Amino acid sequence: MRRLLLPLLGIVALLGIWELYVKASGVSALVLPSPLDVLRALYNDRGTLWHNFKPTAAETCLGILLAAAFAAVASVALHFSTVVREALYPLLIASQTVPVVFLAPLLVVWLNFGLLPKVIVVALVCFFPIVVMTLSALETVDPELIKLMRTFDAGRWQTFIRVELPSALPGLFAGAKVAVVFSVIGAVFGEQTGSNSGLGYLLNVTDANLESSEAFASVFVLAAFAILLFAMLTLAERRTLPWVHRLKSSQA
Repeated sequence: MRRLLLPLLGIVALLGIWELYVKASGVSALVLPSPLDVLRALYNDRGTLWHNFKPTAAETCLGILLAAAFAAVASVALHFSTVVREALYPLLIASQTVPVVFLAPLLVVWLNFGLLPKVIVVALVCFFPIVVMTLSALETVDPELIKLMRTFDAGRWQTFIRVELPSALPGLFAGAKVAVVFSVIGAVFGEQTGSNSGLGYLLNVTDANLESSEAFASVFVLAAFAILLFAMLTLAERRTLPWVHRLKSSQA
């Protein structure tokens, strides 16, 4: 109960400060609408928001799944082969310097308008943090456990499956939780580059029409979706890795 109450109190406090600032400063609603105006837009435009939320949610979820699959394979390859790591890891780092706003239009040109370029943009945004954190977890496996497996004459693959993979799963989940926060940003960039639906497209339309309350309502939906994805991953982590949760609880 406390874990739900404290965040809710924080949100209420933030909205209260926001409302007081809007009233005290006299700032135009075109620049900064009040929370009440945004909540009104959330209700009045709920049909439009829901219609545009569905493609954004599909792009985001598919992009995360694609990124997680490729990141898991890449992490294992980098972990198993020093040659692969030395050859490809610098390229992975360099790939993160390419701005998404530059890459997204190219993907639209190459792959045309549709779902695929948006999914790829989301996957590119999510890929790197999952790889880095999974690889870091693989490299911090207790060496004594690996030695123990060798004393039992276990092969390299058996050691990986029984020791290294379970140890790397917390890193995979941690990377995925970082990635989902940025995934909605990738989906919005992809939709703003070229789309006729989605919350990114809706943000373009509302900004052009100076509908600030509606634009903020779209951002609220994106933020709520990111929080929901994060919470779902946290729950999946607790179900999949109960020993990690028990360890954290004992250290708290």
